[in-house]
Amino acid sequence: MSKLKIRLVLADDHPALISGIKHDLSIVPTLEVMGTAGDSGELVKLLRSVPCDVLITDYAMPGGEFGDGLTLLSYLRRTYPALKIVVFTTIENPAIAREMSKLGVHSVLSKAHDTSHLISAIHAVYAGATYFRAASRGAEDAVPAAPLSRNVRVQTLSTRETEVIRLFVSGLSINEIAERLHRTKQTISAQKTRAMRKLGIDRDADLFRFAFEVGLGVTTDGSQPEG
Repeated sequence: MSKLKIRLVLADDHPALISGIKHDLSIVPTLEVMGTAGDSGELVKLLRSVPCDVLITDYAMPGGEFGDGLTLLSYLRRTYPALKIVVFTTIENPAIAREMSKLGVHSVLSKAHDTSHLISAIHAVYAGATYFRAASRGAEDAVPAAPLSRNVRVQTLSTRETEVIRLFVSGLSINEIAERLHRTKQTISAQKTRAMRKLGIDRDADLFRFAFEVGLGVTTDGSQPEG
């Protein structure tokens, strides 16, 4: 069983969407969906009754007791200062994104992105990183565009190092990766350390953010990309 278990609450006023997201997140071994809400009133009631590490919420959820948008986010930041917040939205206004950042929102992710990027973002904010990226509606499933220098850095990794990093940012522990790949945990730890050194990264939080930016991570069916 995974030692890491990130407790999630999902909030969106579109039942079909929230059901799909819940399904995708529920198959990730490090994530546990504690509950879902359809408006701000349901959300606050849920947060009062269940533990939550990371909240994934839409920006626009009209009709709730606590409002929506910046009003709701401001209330949540004041009331639950330790809560990590990922806003998963169709809103792509840079001015609104800046205001959310000022409020202390940890990540803003466009719904144009595949759920696999949401999974990476959850792990990133849980580890202490922040991430802000919008995607145009016409973007193709949008693996986030990475600067050339970042892609070059990834190419310095060996196949095994890349494999370890992909599994790690998908939420598996060193012990779980060792078991899956039939290697010792010392070998896995050494490969992770070497990979981070090659990438010029010192902290796990920065590793999660880097991996998200270059598109390393899990696919929505829980399988790993080839590489």
